[in-house]
Amino acid sequence: MDDFLDLDAHALITKLAAGEISCGELMEATLRRIAQVNPQKNAIVSLRDEAELMEEARKADTSPRRGRLHGLPIAVKDLANVGGLPTSMGSSVFAGKPAPKSDIMVQRMQDAGAIVIGKTNTPEFGLGSHTFNPVFGATENALVEGCSAGGSSGGAAVALATGMVALADGSDMMGSLRNPAGWNGVYGLRPTWGLVPSEPVGDLFLHQLSTNGPMGRCPQDVALLLDVQAGSDPRQPLGLSHQPMEERISSGVSGKTLAWLGDWGGALPMEAGVIEAAESGLARFRDLGCIVSDVAPPFPVESLWEAWTTLRSWAVAASLSPLYHTPSHRDQLKPEAIWEIERGLALTGAQIQRASAIRSDWFRAAAALFDQFDAFILPTAQCFPFPVAWDWPREIGGVSMDSYHRWMEVVVPVSLIGLPCLGVPLASSRPMGLQLAGRRGDDLTVLQLGQAWHSGENKDG
Repeated sequence: MDDFLDLDAHALITKLAAGEISCGELMEATLRRIAQVNPQKNAIVSLRDEAELMEEARKADTSPRRGRLHGLPIAVKDLANVGGLPTSMGSSVFAGKPAPKSDIMVQRMQDAGAIVIGKTNTPEFGLGSHTFNPVFGATENALVEGCSAGGSSGGAAVALATGMVALADGSDMMGSLRNPAGWNGVYGLRPTWGLVPSEPVGDLFLHQLSTNGPMGRCPQDVALLLDVQAGSDPRQPLGLSHQPMEERISSGVSGKTLAWLGDWGGALPMEAGVIEAAESGLARFRDLGCIVSDVAPPFPVESLWEAWTTLRSWAVAASLSPLYHTPSHRDQLKPEAIWEIERGLALTGAQIQRASAIRSDWFRAAAALFDQFDAFILPTAQCFPFPVAWDWPREIGGVSMDSYHRWMEVVVPVSLIGLPCLGVPLASSRPMGLQLAGRRGDDLTVLQLGQAWHSGENKDG
């Protein structure tokens, strides 16, 4: 009787606006679905009191529509603040501490009428593409029992894939929107860096690695939420303006040129079957009239990794070093966080400048690539979902992983220079996805490619 929970968000919102479903009915169904599914999947945490949620939903039924998301239940990733709800960030240091106010992105969703029902699970401080932490435990994959959901937006992806929410927010530093999308059969957009604002606190210029962004069960839903989240904040110097995209993403893509980079010329170890699964997805783009070409690596992967690990550790140290320097808090940090912080604190100015120079060289090389192609394509991960009990995979394709995030090296080319990139799920026997990456600022083309791919998949089905 709750089949409407599995509708795409834009269709569900249309029914709400037309009065075909009430906000109260939607909230009741949402809470039933959470009670049925969440005990196993552990995607939603810090769920608000049911009576309060029902009261808020009934008020939405009798109030003028506030915006595009009026009456829609949403759970916010537990790295972002929701006023009055705890923001644990998966850390026992912050567990149970309520946030005084909502972050910009969250407030924009609330201003559009969304009802925040709770939070979605994340790794400790969002570090690592596997969602587990000492506060709430691990989140299980939506498609494969006993396996990782990916991360750090793993709780968001699973809540979305299982119909506990119709839209989800997330964030992405190193694949955190893209990998969970590929592993759970949904879509996640890492927007052009600066399109969705962070918070106007601390340094506003140096650390251009992580960004907030939307997830949905189809690219149109992703665009819908992006239109709510995006737009510059006057208190931040590097933000971008935004033109609504939801109504513009259904567009022909015949003739679009796509560069397939695969395993980066053999430089990136892949689990057996990953490349084959990804290449099967390329056929759909060819059927749509796109021109897909195998392309040699446009930049040395070793240089990308050097720049990334330097700048990432530098950013993590800037964020978390106050906890590290407090002994009682340091004892509560996971080893991977301590490793990142200590690497970052040991960096010299010359090392940081070298990493920035490499990043600049890669941006120039990518710009040359986009002079020939509309987008480039990579897998969303280098392995399929692994057992949820693992911390991270120690080996891929016979190659030892020398850090907790080396198995996600395939996402670095996008993250390092802030490109827009849509994680597209593949209909393969084991969950995997494609990254569709476009020129900086060209989020629309990326979404159009994803929507055409999705529509072709639905038509074939």
